[in-house]
Amino acid sequence: MTRLDREFRRLFLPSATPGADGTPTVRALVLELARPAQWQPLSAVWRGVQSELGLPAPAIAVNGKDGLQLWFSLAEGVEPDHGRALLDGLCQRYLADVPPHRVDVFAEPEPLAVPRALGHAPQWAAFVAPDLAPLFEDTPWLDMPPSQEGQADLLSRVASVSPAALAEALGQLAPPPAEALEPGTSAQPAVPTAPTRTAADTAAEQAAVQFLLQVVQDEAAPLALRVDAAKALLPHRGYGQ
Repeated sequence: MTRLDREFRRLFLPSATPGADGTPTVRALVLELARPAQWQPLSAVWRGVQSELGLPAPAIAVNGKDGLQLWFSLAEGVEPDHGRALLDGLCQRYLADVPPHRVDVFAEPEPLAVPRALGHAPQWAAFVAPDLAPLFEDTPWLDMPPSQEGQADLLSRVASVSPAALAEALGQLAPPPAEALEPGTSAQPAVPTAPTRTAADTAAEQAAVQFLLQVVQDEAAPLALRVDAAKALLPHRGYGQ
């Protein structure tokens, strides 16, 4: 096993422990921006997860074809839907202005192969350094196979997201409580009220949102329950509807 293989295994290979219902867990979460590859919007995600959410910097990769990627490593495996909840929340916060067809998220039980194996000569996929990422916007690939030692060095600097940090990030990505909103604003774009919607309906929805927020913010609650609550809150940000 090469040093690159060891680093890739350390960060991204799934754990042997399945989810609560027997579902295979995931540790590799990949967010891709393509067609065309643009570093500026993706860099907002890369910087934001560190400065605003307190997460370690994800690895950066070129996909060998048409896009740039961010690779997040989880310290402990989660069910695929839980992993996608984080990626969906990041898309809503940082990439809301990007057309959906240009963004892909991956949270699969079997992680994507080491990027160097994804490309086809003379175009190779690879992990790249943050300061070099802007140089790959026009040509998101390498013209020759990347150095395995260089790839291993890049991955050696990547840390995994702890369960506590994951839960905290999902809580921050959840919509704010209704009382925290500025007067005259709402958590999602205003739309005409359906004629059949009543004040009781609105009150019931607000009560449900408040309950979910309490679950997300309860540090004593099981991580899986907090993740499920955060996923249920995502539509209230207008994402995924």
